[in-house]
Amino acid sequence: MAIERVKKYFSQYGIENKIQEFDVSSATVELAAAALHCEPCRIAKTLSFMVNEHAILVVAAGDAKIDNKKYKAQFGTKAKMLTPDEVETLIGHGVGGVCPFGINEGVAVYLDESLKRFGTVFPACGSSNSAIELSMEEMEKYSGYTSWVDVCKGWEE
Repeated sequence: MAIERVKKYFSQYGIENKIQEFDVSSATVELAAAALHCEPCRIAKTLSFMVNEHAILVVAAGDAKIDNKKYKAQFGTKAKMLTPDEVETLIGHGVGGVCPFGINEGVAVYLDESLKRFGTVFPACGSSNSAIELSMEEMEKYSGYTSWVDVCKGWEE
């Protein structure tokens, strides 16, 4: 199970006990916000795309949406999300629990600027009923991110 993979990944840093598991689903931004009793914008959603035949992840704030123009300017291609089957195979986590931790080798992770306005955010941990609270510095450290990007809209309003 992917949550076990994430726990093992976090154990190398001694923070696997920070993972929260819920009796309810946290598979969507709204469900995760309800489970965590926080604003939906503080959920760090992880979106998976195909770029030049390579899977990538973009972690963005819960209220952000991909801006196709910005995405194409950043990655040189149209935003093409992975199918649920592709997500599990290429990323290593199922839809609803996708996160940048404990993922398959070779998957590039990008953190979107929409996250920077928060002290901490809540990404999933490999299952549809888990999350962890991390600061931006911790997101950078534990996600193994490639770079910060600005590919979202709708959060600045």
